[in-house]
Amino acid sequence: MFIKYRSFLNVALNFFAIAIVLTASGCASITGSKNQPVSINTICNGEPIVEASCTLINDKGSWYVKTPGSVMIQKAYGDLAVDCKKGDAVASDKFKSKSNGGVWGNILAGGVIGYAVDAKSGAGFDYPSTMTVVLPPPCPGKETQVPASAKK
Repeated sequence: MFIKYRSFLNVALNFFAIAIVLTASGCASITGSKNQPVSINTICNGEPIVEASCTLINDKGSWYVKTPGSVMIQKAYGDLAVDCKKGDAVASDKFKSKSNGGVWGNILAGGVIGYAVDAKSGAGFDYPSTMTVVLPPPCPGKETQVPASAKK
């Protein structure tokens, strides 16, 4: 009888140990943040453009920032659209959301349901921490400058 109880106890302890490891390694919606700071830069002809107004949009909301600058956004499963404007120069870009490590733990612990929770909350996904949007020429602030060789 004592041997059967001890065997049951070992199985139970192993089960709980595995459950703790799976839980601690995953579930991004519990262990991870639903928010992420991102930095936005704008360039034109390889030169940085300051004070461009940018709007960031995903399925969780929209945020505004002047470049170069940073803003805290809510993460989402879908792409992040970034629209920037300075003067007549307008540019748009999309940045992909990629799964982070927490989502894999949630898949192991919760299967499809765990993945769905992370996808809905956005916690299991990240955007690039720094994003650069390229404005087309003529570059803002540069179009009215006269080359030094033309000045007399």
